[in-house]
Amino acid sequence: MVRHGSHADLGTRLTGRGDEAGLTDAGRAEVGRAAALLADEPVTAVYASPRQRTIDTARLIAARHGLPVRLASELDEIDFGEWTGADFAELDGRPAWDQWNANRADARCPGGESMGEAQARAVGFAIEAAARHEGAVVLVTHCDIIRALLCWQERRSLDDILSFEAGPASVTALDIVARELEPA
Repeated sequence: MVRHGSHADLGTRLTGRGDEAGLTDAGRAEVGRAAALLADEPVTAVYASPRQRTIDTARLIAARHGLPVRLASELDEIDFGEWTGADFAELDGRPAWDQWNANRADARCPGGESMGEAQARAVGFAIEAAARHEGAVVLVTHCDIIRALLCWQERRSLDDILSFEAGPASVTALDIVARELEPA
């Protein structure tokens, strides 16, 4: 799994599925390092969330392997509903936001999806992609989707999601074995 590189809103605004400008120069440099790290891996497929920041990231990685980028809506960012596009400073201290960050296993974004729903779609797709391809499959997605997949892999509650790090353009291994045929 690779998180998209830095973009202009990173750390200031909850971009979610809203408008975005794509990767910054720093983001492209971050992704270049990630692509170099993956250059010797036997990558056979590259999938990306349908957001511009993930597509741009995936293109830089796929180019190293002569592969096309395939879009996968299952890897999309969480639907943050009413919070989409809000500044983090504006969200701080709101009871629903605090609940979301303290209790991901049960909380839902107002007008959006729950963490469990996002995890289920991402896990289902990861299992399907691993079964469909030999070699390494690169999934270019978003921080909380990566964290949700790690919670699934480690069999941990979504309430532990913030214990995992997934910085911009980070590369994280997800180990899916043949016996895992059903998503959690």
